[in-house]
Amino acid sequence: MSLSQQQRVEYRTTSTSWQEFDVSYRFPVSFTHGLFEPDNQLLLDTVNQIETDKRHRLVVFIDEGVLLAQPLILQKITQYAMTHAEYLDLVTEPVRMEAGEKLKSDLHYVEKMQKVIFDHHIDRHSFVIGVGGGALLDAVGLVAATSHRGIRHIRVPTTVLSQNDSGVGVKNGVNLFGQKNYIGTFTPPFAVLNDFDFIRSLPQRDKISGMAEAVKVALIRDAVFYRWLEQNANALSVFDDSSMQYMIRRCAELHMHQIAHGGDPFEFGSARPLDFGHWSAHRLETLTRYHLRHGEAVAIGIALDAHYSVLAGLLEAGCEERICFLLEQIGFKLWHPSLLTENAAGTLDVIQGLSDFREHLGGDLTVTLLSSLGQGVEVHDMNTAWVAESINCLQQRYKSQ
Repeated sequence: MSLSQQQRVEYRTTSTSWQEFDVSYRFPVSFTHGLFEPDNQLLLDTVNQIETDKRHRLVVFIDEGVLLAQPLILQKITQYAMTHAEYLDLVTEPVRMEAGEKLKSDLHYVEKMQKVIFDHHIDRHSFVIGVGGGALLDAVGLVAATSHRGIRHIRVPTTVLSQNDSGVGVKNGVNLFGQKNYIGTFTPPFAVLNDFDFIRSLPQRDKISGMAEAVKVALIRDAVFYRWLEQNANALSVFDDSSMQYMIRRCAELHMHQIAHGGDPFEFGSARPLDFGHWSAHRLETLTRYHLRHGEAVAIGIALDAHYSVLAGLLEAGCEERICFLLEQIGFKLWHPSLLTENAAGTLDVIQGLSDFREHLGGDLTVTLLSSLGQGVEVHDMNTAWVAESINCLQQRYKSQ
């Protein structure tokens, strides 16, 4: 039956139907001790929270750094699954992965994890568990989010940085083309299970590195927490258990609050309000080929942007000295020669970080600076001469020590 002339005209007319729906996300962020001890029910209860009468299939990826610090961890994970075999089916022994940014900078590792998931027929109702630092969690999260268009992912952060910051967020990603997190997703985990016992076995450098994010979030969101960090800097510098645990939990709470209540959890806009100090940090990581830890680069970035905030007339003079002193008390070195690296045009290479930041966000440049100790402010332009002057301030400070 042919269409009438009127029907043909209607089909040629432009029309738009809007599809609209909301998706609610909810996941637990837990803190415990001895996560893989057989009598600790947290992991079991987490896996069982939706389907309580099922034997759940699991695959575990664990980074080599954790294995070096805790050589018995593989046996503990395997024994935990065996103890609770009625509900947990560990389909293969935990898979060892590289630690750190090397894992995120070679897609071979992504393919390796995907192959494990494929070979063991891990489906959307199975679980992919990542045990490690932020780099491993980022990569495992990407693999879980993109395999079968989304497999349940449980994060087990093992570093200060991943417990107080990256592990409680919704981002996943790996590096490509020299760009940090160029490939990634916004996919919340099924759960985040933090075990403070992992922190005790961390190398000193990694303990220090993770505290940069606590200073960062305190400076832009919580003046009371910032003063607490100043008052407890000595305890943090020797990694006092109770101080470290409070610092990690409070930092995680502030990050979680921003994600839930900041109005843009998937960063559809042109701002990353929690990324104070990060525009230069990401560039420094690349320039040093990741010899600088993320937290070490962030500490330098915080100091740089604190000086810049004073030069821009946003922050009261003298506050930048307090910030630098706190970072140094905790154990950070606020200088790296790569700050002076120049490109072929004779421009400081670190300034390319502003262009990278703008491109990664899309739209206008938005950088968080400081208006006070505990209050961030967004700007949309950075004076490169003031950036250079801020770098000079850090160099002179380093030379005088």
